[in-house]
Amino acid sequence: MHTDTERCVRAVQSKDARFDGWFYTVVLTTGIYCRPSCPAVPPKPEHMVFHPSAAACQQAGFRACKRCRPDTSPGSPEWNVRADLVARAMRLVADGVVDREGVTGLAARLGYSTRQIERQLLAELGAGPLALARAQRAQTARLLVETTGLPMADVAFAAGFSSVRTFNDTVREVFALSPTELRARAPKHAAAATPGVITLRLPFRAPLHPDNLFGHLAATAVPGVEEWRDGAYRRTLRLPYGHGIVALAPRPDHIACRLALSDPRDLTVAISRCRRMLDLDADPVAVDEQLRADPALAPLVDKAPGRR
Repeated sequence: MHTDTERCVRAVQSKDARFDGWFYTVVLTTGIYCRPSCPAVPPKPEHMVFHPSAAACQQAGFRACKRCRPDTSPGSPEWNVRADLVARAMRLVADGVVDREGVTGLAARLGYSTRQIERQLLAELGAGPLALARAQRAQTARLLVETTGLPMADVAFAAGFSSVRTFNDTVREVFALSPTELRARAPKHAAAATPGVITLRLPFRAPLHPDNLFGHLAATAVPGVEEWRDGAYRRTLRLPYGHGIVALAPRPDHIACRLALSDPRDLTVAISRCRRMLDLDADPVAVDEQLRADPALAPLVDKAPGRR
């Protein structure tokens, strides 16, 4: 996708949110990278360069836009449908394997050498597994800084950083703000959040038809594990470092997520599993176009577009 410059420029100029996560726009004149739907005035085409991942933008020395927060955009649908090495590696990186087991652990799970994995990821995404994991750690750190009252040292280790110094340097490099400044800019209600509970938004590509999705989860809920209560789907989670409870509620432009974790190091894995369960990284427009080709399915798609 990112190699089709003309198509990327059209998506940026139209602020098409459907392409968020498919590619990232680097603005050469400002040194930042944005999602295609960034509300800022689009730069001139000659000032734009496109990358396939946030990690590639960060590795090239660009920082995240403070308006559109491209590091929080939905993931590329490719990783959920493709079965090749790169897609499988991305799913494992998102599940925190690199943070827990290192690149050698990732290679062992995939059955390839570390050199081959790094070569494939660099060719496809412009960044190796360590850079991808670093970008994910930075986003996890930002969530913890903005939505919890944890001390910064606890945030650093919970996000997967090996030291507080590395945590501080990475946050400054990626967001052009110190961790303390990030917390000061956070919404005021974040400071009054329930201790031990992390509240966040899970973005998705519109349209989303939540009645069918959450209705199925509620109807097939396993007693003692899942339930529908107070307008939210709740379930327990078994995670690498402990356990957790998640509550997911549909909203017009996002999924409201409340996580209670026994160990904050499981935040990244919990988010990844919730997104995968709800299929939030899907491209519903592309799916609906394919389903409309069937005369029997077309009326159903038109009645409820965006079914997962």
